[in-house]
Amino acid sequence: MLLRVSHRFSILHPKLGAVFHPRSSPRLRRANHSLPMSARLRCLASLIGPAAENDGSAPNGFLPPTPSTNEEEDLTLAGGYRFPPKEIRDIVDAPPVPALSFSPLRDKILFLKRRALPPLSDFAKPEEKLAGLRIDGSCHSRSRMSFYTGIVIHKLEQDGSLGPEMEVHGFPEGSKINFISWSSDGRHLSFSIRGDEDGADGNKLKLWVADTETGKARPLFQSPNIYLNTIFDNYVWVDNSTLLVCTITNSLGKPPKKPLVPSGPKIQSNEGQNIIQLRTFQDLLKDEYDANLFDYYATSQLVLVSLDGVVKPVGPPAIYTSIDPSPDQKFILVSQIHRPYSFTVPCGRFPKKVDLWTADGKFVREICDLPLAEDIPITSNSVRKGKRSINWRPDKPSTIYWVETQDGGDAKVEVSPRDIVYTEPAELADGAEREVLFNLDLRYGGISWCDESLALVYESWYKTRKVRTWVIAPDNKEVKPRILFDRSSEDVYSDPGSPMLRRTADGTYVIAKIRKDNHASDETYVLLSGAGATPQGNIPFLDLFNIDTGAKERIWESDKDKYYESIVALMCDQTDSDLRLDELKILTSKESKNENTQYNLLTWPEKKSVRITQFPHPYPQLKLLRKELIKYQRKDGVQLTATLYLPPNYDPEINGPLPCLFWSYPGEFKSKEAAGQVRGSPNEFAGIGPTSALLWLARGFAILSGPTIPIIGEGDEEANDRYVEQLVSSAEAAVEEVVRRGVADPNKIAVGGHSYGAFMTANLLAHAPHLFCCGIARSGAYNRTLTPFGFQNEDRTLWEATNTYIEMSPFMLANKIKKPLLLIHGEEDNNSGTLTMQSERFFNALKGHGALCRLVLLPFESHGYSARESIMHVLWESDTWLQKFCVAGGGDKLGDANSAKTNDNCESKVLSASGSSKEGLEQENPQSTWRSSL
Repeated sequence: MLLRVSHRFSILHPKLGAVFHPRSSPRLRRANHSLPMSARLRCLASLIGPAAENDGSAPNGFLPPTPSTNEEEDLTLAGGYRFPPKEIRDIVDAPPVPALSFSPLRDKILFLKRRALPPLSDFAKPEEKLAGLRIDGSCHSRSRMSFYTGIVIHKLEQDGSLGPEMEVHGFPEGSKINFISWSSDGRHLSFSIRGDEDGADGNKLKLWVADTETGKARPLFQSPNIYLNTIFDNYVWVDNSTLLVCTITNSLGKPPKKPLVPSGPKIQSNEGQNIIQLRTFQDLLKDEYDANLFDYYATSQLVLVSLDGVVKPVGPPAIYTSIDPSPDQKFILVSQIHRPYSFTVPCGRFPKKVDLWTADGKFVREICDLPLAEDIPITSNSVRKGKRSINWRPDKPSTIYWVETQDGGDAKVEVSPRDIVYTEPAELADGAEREVLFNLDLRYGGISWCDESLALVYESWYKTRKVRTWVIAPDNKEVKPRILFDRSSEDVYSDPGSPMLRRTADGTYVIAKIRKDNHASDETYVLLSGAGATPQGNIPFLDLFNIDTGAKERIWESDKDKYYESIVALMCDQTDSDLRLDELKILTSKESKNENTQYNLLTWPEKKSVRITQFPHPYPQLKLLRKELIKYQRKDGVQLTATLYLPPNYDPEINGPLPCLFWSYPGEFKSKEAAGQVRGSPNEFAGIGPTSALLWLARGFAILSGPTIPIIGEGDEEANDRYVEQLVSSAEAAVEEVVRRGVADPNKIAVGGHSYGAFMTANLLAHAPHLFCCGIARSGAYNRTLTPFGFQNEDRTLWEATNTYIEMSPFMLANKIKKPLLLIHGEEDNNSGTLTMQSERFFNALKGHGALCRLVLLPFESHGYSARESIMHVLWESDTWLQKFCVAGGGDKLGDANSAKTNDNCESKVLSASGSSKEGLEQENPQSTWRSSL
């Protein structure tokens, strides 16, 4: 199992294998990015917070929290950053549990140690914004990488218990660890190390290797002057004793200097009258100096290095974006980008060349050389012209497959077939030509390979939401392909699941064939693992599926009543033969509403479950929180759902209605039936991330999390044509439901969201001010004329749907927004569409009409917020806003608009048309301003 861990902003990019991150965000990952994976990697952040004592002075131990005291309000971080109240701080600041990684032979497990939130100083370092990337020039890597602080190895015993802890040792204390990868035999572990030393080379990445039996680590390169270049790919195991590594070129010299005087004006031309429509990409190249700088940082030298330290440079220096050895370790697919570059699209659309090399670095032949792709249409399912998705067949020693579009990449063109999948061996015989593997009328969506007699080919079409799965015999043209599944991608109830994969001797992953009993059979069985969406919520399952007949037998299902348990991976796949059903061993994750995620080994035939992790509860002070999946209807009959969270020991009949925080994100659908289906499970653990709305459970709020806001466009109708109408109708239904239940005070319901959820928030305050007392909008886009060539799933342009763009833009209704609105945005937002300018201009429009509003710009932060200081201040701002305009009922007190006090020293830039006075913060409503005992 070739495992790569690239931990960037807590986001992993594994090439093969899987790392399981206990964390708070949704935890779906794929083990192989080119294959559908059956395992749902469920990983919640375990944040350990101390439990506060309950003094028992209120019924059932539930006490209303008071606003922040003067002492808490006066707490600051360096430069004026502010702390939220302690009950929130304790949850956010607690250390996370480690990430998990299993060895290829499933006999060892890594616990990868992580730190808590990083300091702002980590993000204040200079970075280069080039070709859609953000680069740390000091170490030739992507900027803002998070990292691991340590590696612990445990042996995984046959009974599921863990052996003694063994720390990987030998590297300098305080090292930052990235890009962790197992050798295919599991005997060695490779990873990069970087430090914090000042100087030219102190922060550059070095490649290390550790013996997994002893834990002893050492530098792989004997020379101290060989460093990794990780801007694109970084390194890969070619075999169990050799690695191919992207290194910083020795002859690099100093970065090019920006000329004091430009050589000429910046000119772009469309004299050929080409139709080029582009989304609002950011961080693009601006001039020739930027292009030279991009060359300087992104160019690497490939070297082969053995475990004994012998180094061999291979190929010329180039911008290598991918290096992929063949399963038989004889060849390497090498991808690179090259000039001419573009000033209007990111580097993913630059000219791309793919070559075939031998494993020792000798050029064999060119696979393709694609031109600059500036003209990909914005229509959904449009793609680049030429060969794409070039990969090795995992079931063959060295066979390449790829896809070519037949519609010129334009989804609006009607043609059959639309995509063709081709295949050819790496070693072409004289006169040999590529073979057509399969023709597709929809857009290619991937292949799950098994062997010469079985592969599953996926195709889909966004406009109709149609998805198909085909069964083919790759090496037998006489077997006619047939449709296995034909369904709507929106219909989660009909999802049959995905095939589980097993590891081959070559370290690749293929569909696992299952032998039902000890006797040979002509029928083909596989395992399908799925989320199991039902009207009662998700109930994960494992089916034994007969590929030939379509018959299925449910051999395992999660507990329906209390637990949510899902399949993660096969743990008995160390064989190239069919797996026996009575010898199955499965890794699962298991949790409940109040029990955090743990991992278990499930073994057949007894289906015995053994727990292998003992992660502590992340926030014991909220262990008894109440969670309920609620259902209700909007006025057009569409079924809606939401997850309602209530504080521990809360009783609506005794304690009365609470202030409520409504936090959501709209979605688009083609049918009312699909929009009304239940997604998620009432038994899933309530994971709380560092900026989660659930943090306000600790402040005595009811939280309406993820109320479904379906924007439906049936038939030829586009969803956004009735966006406002459906948005308001969905919000009205949700608010009416929580008020009907007696858990929310109708005058104290706040609305909030991030990104498209922030867009939603502003629209609701403009169109439905009767529902909400105030709003919090983070990193949103508010003026759709600034995204004229589409946004989200809208692929009509501003000129094709002018009214829709205008009517959806809350910026155009700045004069109508009268409820308090807090805008928060990262100053360095690089997400397409959500430029920081969106919040700045919206704030000015609101202020120009006397609206009660506040704008907080976070230095060095991007679309999401990462630094501890930034996150703490965001929480302080949000809590202050909620206390004043929701808890204290200040949302309608527009006369207070100028009564605020702004911290002029705060390094998070704050612009306010209202501010917030200390006196206002101390207002107390005895019915809903609560003293926390959590």
